Amino acid sequence: MKKAYFILTLVLILFLNACNTKKQNLKDSDSPTIESPYLGQRPPGLIPESFAPGIVSTEHYEYSGTFTPDMKEFYFIRSGGKYEKSTFVVFQYKNNQWVESFVSKRVGQPMFSSDGKTMHLGGRYMERTKTGWSDLKHLEAPFKDSSDMFIMRLSSSANGTYYFDTYKKNNPNFPIRYSRIIDEKYEKPKALSKAINTGTNLSHPFIAPDESYLIWDAKREDGYGSSDIYISFKQQDGSWGDAINLADKINTEAWEASASVTPDGKYLFFSRNMGTNNYENVDIFWVDAKIIETFRPKY
Repeated sequence: MKKAYFILTLVLILFLNACNTKKQNLKDSDSPTIESPYLGQRPPGLIPESFAPGIVSTEHYEYSGTFTPDMKEFYFIRSGGKYEKSTFVVFQYKNNQWVESFVSKRVGQPMFSSDGKTMHLGGRYMERTKTGWSDLKHLEAPFKDSSDMFIMRLSSSANGTYYFDTYKKNNPNFPIRYSRIIDEKYEKPKALSKAINTGTNLSHPFIAPDESYLIWDAKREDGYGSSDIYISFKQQDGSWGDAINLADKINTEAWEASASVTPDGKYLFFSRNMGTNNYENVDIFWVDAKIIETFRPKY
């Protein structure tokens, strides 16, 4: 009886020790995996990669992707496949998964205010409410779209300054402009300097939250073919430095455009034409935002 009891006790001790060892191993090496906020994608390095292949970037048209400041929603424009016409869609992180849904027909290129309460859509916008986004609203003067000024993309800095393009049909010489808040009102828009406004088709500006740099696309003599992406850094005297082409890691003979940096500052997103001149196949690319620092002048 005592021998059986001893054996049973020994077996129990060995079992508990084994459980404790397994528990310790789990604690040391099998810690919970945190879901990536970027639709579960493995982040790229300094070489651009298509974003979410087969999910976002497909053989169809996907353009102008951007995250909300909380990184829980990814908006972009899509057409082809199940979307016959150009459509505004979103991936939202719900119940531990990313879910795609229809927003509306194409209404503009999405950019968000720093607080996430306003979705800028060129010359229009929507405001975040308790039940979702408001109805589409139009910017009032001095930004109201007209035959002289149609805004494709508007980007706002942390202090509320607007930077925007001013598309003109049949006239590719439109400039990029800005407008500050002065005495609680937006000033009359002013064209940026020739450092930025040189070339044609100057479009889709993105301003850094602290206004330390501006990114846009244009056709210029120093380009690689079609539209290229450029950057200008704010200089110590407050002026804008010369436009810098983002070189062959970003730009190709194809059309590259609509660049922006994620709200967390980690990645640069942009669009590239992957097909013919009819733009039926446009993909969204991303690259580590550290690439920006490789172009920053050393003053």
